[in-house]
Amino acid sequence: MIEAVKIWNEPNNKSHWDPDVDPEWLLFADMVRRAGSAIGRAAPGLTRVLGGMSPIDPSFLARLERAGALDMVDAVAVHGFPLDWNLWAIDEWPAKIAEIRAATDKPVWVTEVGVSSFGSEEVQAWGVTKTAGLLKGQAPRVHWYSLYDLPMEWGATTRHKEAEGSSYYRHFHMGLLRADGSPKPAVEAFRALDGQMGICQWFHYHDPRLDDAVRWLKELGVTKLRTGLSWADSFRDGATDWFDRQMEALADFDTTITFCFTPEHRGIQPHHSSAPQVADEYAEFCQAMVERYVRPEQRAAA
Repeated sequence: MIEAVKIWNEPNNKSHWDPDVDPEWLLFADMVRRAGSAIGRAAPGLTRVLGGMSPIDPSFLARLERAGALDMVDAVAVHGFPLDWNLWAIDEWPAKIAEIRAATDKPVWVTEVGVSSFGSEEVQAWGVTKTAGLLKGQAPRVHWYSLYDLPMEWGATTRHKEAEGSSYYRHFHMGLLRADGSPKPAVEAFRALDGQMGICQWFHYHDPRLDDAVRWLKELGVTKLRTGLSWADSFRDGATDWFDRQMEALADFDTTITFCFTPEHRGIQPHHSSAPQVADEYAEFCQAMVERYVRPEQRAAA
């Protein structure tokens, strides 16, 4: 079942929202308000979560609040990777959550947290246990990113690709499982948490790992899952069939769905990170997905 929806992903990360197109995030705030309102009409009471901040930045949240973006969301989210990309130590996790709590009265979710095995699989396994201990009781939802390593041939969704050096290559080593599906030591560390953390796993269009992912998630005792439905993918041939297959496969989990990625032909600039030409088109996509995949009885209960 869908228990929450996320409006966009990492809006203060240049790889996901282009500040050259929208330097003050006013277009983003307007898009969030429109999407949040549309989701609310489709499923009153369904939790709407602001796309996870990366980096964690209370001043960015204050900017969005001034622009009215928080009026149509019920929670805010943060993403953190202190052993890979952030300029703070892993032990600062509670302080980082406290910074955001002090800036808003909305619940704070941690919808991506992870440690890559780029340098050491043993360090990643340690990071699973350490992170879980630091975040226990700190947030209503904590999602480990991710179940699978990203296959090198697929490429990572970043702005400057290989020019980022080792920062780019860490994207390919965030999974509990290697790209071929074999388990890393981190699998047993995660299993030992007994459901304390959920998983964030993005599925690519016609992702061949979907069925194996469901099997692994159930084996690891995961009940809380975060994934996404791509607005850009919705324009592909057969998109609805793929979305239906993905959502049917994930029906046994309490799922948070992220709606993101601008279709190139609908962006102010032809890029997935661009603000859309017409914000209502994104809102209409969000509403259509909620109406299709949030069960009628759940909408009625909400």
